[in-house]
Amino acid sequence: MGTDTVRARVTDEVAERRREQHGWYFYDWACSVYSTSVLTVFLGPYLTAVAKHAADADGFVHPLGIPIRAGSFFAYSVSASVILSIFVMPMAGAAADRTGRKKPLLAASAYLGAAATTGMFFLDGDRYLLGGLLLVVANASVAVSMVLYNSYLPQIAPPEERDAVSSRGWAFGYAAGSLVLIADLVLFTAHDSFGVSESTAVRICLASAGVWWGAFTLVPLKRLRDRRTAPGRRAPAHGWRQLAATVRDMRGKPLTLSFLFAYLVYNDGIQTVISQASVYGSEELGLSQSTLIVAVLLVQVLAVGGALGMGRLARVYGAKRTILGSLVAWTVTLAAGYFLPAGAPVWFFVLAAGIGLVLGGSQALSRSLFSHLVLGGKEAEYFSAYEMSDRGMSWLGPLLFGLTYQLTGSYRDAIISLVVFFVIGFALLARVPVGQAIRDAGNPVPDRI
Repeated sequence: MGTDTVRARVTDEVAERRREQHGWYFYDWACSVYSTSVLTVFLGPYLTAVAKHAADADGFVHPLGIPIRAGSFFAYSVSASVILSIFVMPMAGAAADRTGRKKPLLAASAYLGAAATTGMFFLDGDRYLLGGLLLVVANASVAVSMVLYNSYLPQIAPPEERDAVSSRGWAFGYAAGSLVLIADLVLFTAHDSFGVSESTAVRICLASAGVWWGAFTLVPLKRLRDRRTAPGRRAPAHGWRQLAATVRDMRGKPLTLSFLFAYLVYNDGIQTVISQASVYGSEELGLSQSTLIVAVLLVQVLAVGGALGMGRLARVYGAKRTILGSLVAWTVTLAAGYFLPAGAPVWFFVLAAGIGLVLGGSQALSRSLFSHLVLGGKEAEYFSAYEMSDRGMSWLGPLLFGLTYQLTGSYRDAIISLVVFFVIGFALLARVPVGQAIRDAGNPVPDRI
């Protein structure tokens, strides 16, 4: 084979890899709008208000006859979505690795989630149970889709590119969230000019996130390609059994399992802050919905630069050290949030700025670092375990937040209780020798890790 032929083949391979990477970025562009507009901004305060409208004189709702404080219903719904996710994510990951057909599974989970989100337009009156059901379906669906999406990373990016590719994906997501939040802010603040009520404006914002999610999912479905898998892979087990099988397999690589456990702990705290910040701002600090939208928009804009900037820091200091630094920043930011005065939006904006600067980078670098620890041929299966604490899918954090509020009636106590996740997560991650973990997984170790 001549030199020109080899050079042409390498050029074609690079071009195809870039094409897949660009398509891969667009799934973050598609589904991140759900995480920002729905989970972070509108659904928490709105579903809490709907639950309070349906509550009895003591402030409790009674789903399935169980007394629940209306202010805790949203947090409990997030936790319930994770319980469902634990059953479906491992099955989807194992099925994807066994068959090599990730795209059909990605399409099914993405469009189920988009449909559930679009259906939130019908969440009005006292339909808190409908809201909880749609939240559970949408959250479980985005969790499954992210398992499949993340599992493409080791296949479309060589080790030296993964921090940058992962960071760009997060940046695409935050850019999309910013654009849609600007449109949401215009609609919400000027709803009278558009001839709709405030409640209708919120429901349009919720539903439009589902439409956006479904429309832009077409791009990755067109550009990503499935890979053949080795013959003879066994059929996936069900739910907990598959998760247990995946964890047993990881026990042969204990350092990979140690990193995953550290990630599950600290990311549980990150995702709970994201999903409960709007409830804290509206219920404890008395801030308006418009103020919350502007704050989250600030987070999105700064998170784009934060994700790219921390990606550059990782090239100098290594991904692990950069993540550890971000966990210190999370702890300080959360502690400051406890002391925020009520009715003071400026200080809430300062807090949002701090969150934005560390949010994207801590998540993007965690994803790329874990991709180095995954065994070849088991990407989706391993990422199913990873994903259980990603994108607002954590369950212990919302449960702790909800229980703390249930017992104390104070959202300040609920928010400060989350510090424990960052402290423990830092200690666990600091103990993991990631270079050795990468070698144990049979993967090449980057110069900086």
